[in-house]
Amino acid sequence: MRHDPLVCIEDALRACRMILDFTAGMDETLYGEDLKTKAAVERAFEILGEALNRVSRIDVSLLDTIDDWQSIIGFRNVIAHGYDSIDDEIVWDAIQRHIPGLIVSLEKLQK
Repeated sequence: MRHDPLVCIEDALRACRMILDFTAGMDETLYGEDLKTKAAVERAFEILGEALNRVSRIDVSLLDTIDDWQSIIGFRNVIAHGYDSIDDEIVWDAIQRHIPGLIVSLEKLQK
């Protein structure tokens, strides 16, 4: 089935926003202790990575403005397949340092 790249970009953007919503008001310690939030965030990262992977297969040039999009897809694969080795510190760092800028980049692709 062929996917619409703009729908995939919207899915990626929605996943980013969910990640920030799920972790709003938390610090790294609280995040690490909250199993439901961790599960929700990890699922949102899976959606984010899969959405960008689909875009890359349809029109990779759409991802030119997204820094390290390959790493985002790789991170999705680690979460999906290496579920027993997920490092909360790395996930928290990705949330804090990368998701806000990724939202800006994805919003620009919608215009």
